[in-house]
Amino acid sequence: MTTRYTEDHEWVTVEGDVATVGITAYAAGQLGDVVFVELPDTGKTLKKGDEFAVVESVKAASEVYAPVDGEVVAINDALEGEPAKVNEDPAGEGWFVKIKLADASQLDALMDEDAYTAHTA
Repeated sequence: MTTRYTEDHEWVTVEGDVATVGITAYAAGQLGDVVFVELPDTGKTLKKGDEFAVVESVKAASEVYAPVDGEVVAINDALEGEPAKVNEDPAGEGWFVKIKLADASQLDALMDEDAYTAHTA
């Protein structure tokens, strides 16, 4: 499973035609302790670049943007009661949404891990 990254610090992994999306450890570290996450409803159609979630931390509120077009098919309900999962395991249990891809070729425009590491250096 390949992980791709956006310039706005979202990560995307794909299984079949479903992309799991969250924010990177770098973004979680910049935000500080996450105290609230607002996620979209399942069934919502997203366009690449749309704001789809809001993360509030002790430092700031930050928008999270859709890295690809598609339909939200699942949200991570656990974040409602345990927003700290975003800090504890941003690339695992801290995922935000699963999106059924409308156009898998959009993934080609995202960064691989080396490019993202260089982007955050």
